[in-house]
Amino acid sequence: MEEKKVIAKNIETNYKVFGSPSPEALADQSQGKPMLILHGWPSSSEKWIQVAELLADKNIMVVVPDLPGFGKSPEPAEAWNLDRYVDWVLEFCNNVPELNSGFYLLGHSFGGALAVKFAVKYNQRVEKLFLVSAAAVRKKTTTKKMWGGVAKIAKVFSFLPGYDLGRKAFYKFIIRKSDYIYQKGVMKESYLKVIADDLSFYMSFLKVPTFIIWGDKDASTSLDQAKVISQKISHSKLIVIPGGTHSLEIQAPEILAQKIIENL
Repeated sequence: MEEKKVIAKNIETNYKVFGSPSPEALADQSQGKPMLILHGWPSSSEKWIQVAELLADKNIMVVVPDLPGFGKSPEPAEAWNLDRYVDWVLEFCNNVPELNSGFYLLGHSFGGALAVKFAVKYNQRVEKLFLVSAAAVRKKTTTKKMWGGVAKIAKVFSFLPGYDLGRKAFYKFIIRKSDYIYQKGVMKESYLKVIADDLSFYMSFLKVPTFIIWGDKDASTSLDQAKVISQKISHSKLIVIPGGTHSLEIQAPEILAQKIIENL
């Protein structure tokens, strides 16, 4: 593994590079492509080391950046929406030699939504798309709307002692799936902008072969969301990992890497 830095959108971005293709893989254009992995929220390239090393062992070069505001990459100067992150990915790829031509693209959770929008806009750059527990379907359910109303009412009592502690407990033990409470400043605003973007409409425009990898015990992005994504993307394949959770890269890195390798 080699750790590097590059400037993209005026942000000194930290990224990791694992392995390099063998001469045989480079000679076979179908196997010589590198893979770009976009991590979830909140996460970093560190969480993907095991998977990247397993892929590198199979002569696949892997590039994993710390997205702006995560890991060793500083926050943007202002709040970003998903489109700003897409623009960042393009400039990052243009500035990293290994990604100047076509590559495989994998996105996990928030990174999955980012990967979808990038692949729609710059499909000529993406050879194959891997969506792992992708948070790309954002339609509000009745339950979400109800808890949103409760949160707004509770905000009226923000002047009371212990409000912040009670609010954190509410999100941790009642809402559970929200990362909002743990964000600060620019990243808090960015989080709200990102989750406001539902990609259901864009998915039908995806033209690249897409592999949707999901754990059937995912409590953050349910398997139902994977099925919706699979229905909307033509030329897609849904791969379900029994017992898998939202964090497959940590819980089952060997299985996840094997599923990726089988579909390259």
